[in-house]
Amino acid sequence: MEIIKKIKMETSKFDIADYLDSNEMVAEYLNEILENGNENDLIIAIGNVAKAIGMTKIAEKSGLSRPSLYKALSDGAKPQFSTIAKVLKAVGGQITVNPISS
Repeated sequence: MEIIKKIKMETSKFDIADYLDSNEMVAEYLNEILENGNENDLIIAIGNVAKAIGMTKIAEKSGLSRPSLYKALSDGAKPQFSTIAKVLKAVGGQITVNPISS
């Protein structure tokens, strides 16, 4: 008779913020979302970047409160463009427009 052992495996929830550990990774991540995602994906992605850097640090640099950041960068939020611009500047990013290739 075959003995079956049950193996208990613990897993943890994947959090992209754990991998956004350099300016290059942040830029690549946000550019990928800009190219292939939608506006809600971008808001969530900017929130992930802010989380990776630290909401308190981003709040200080952007002049926004932590609760405002959490609200503005949550799933389904519709933040003002000025909020997005402030957060991008605080995370060390900028918006660049390039022509779309045909």
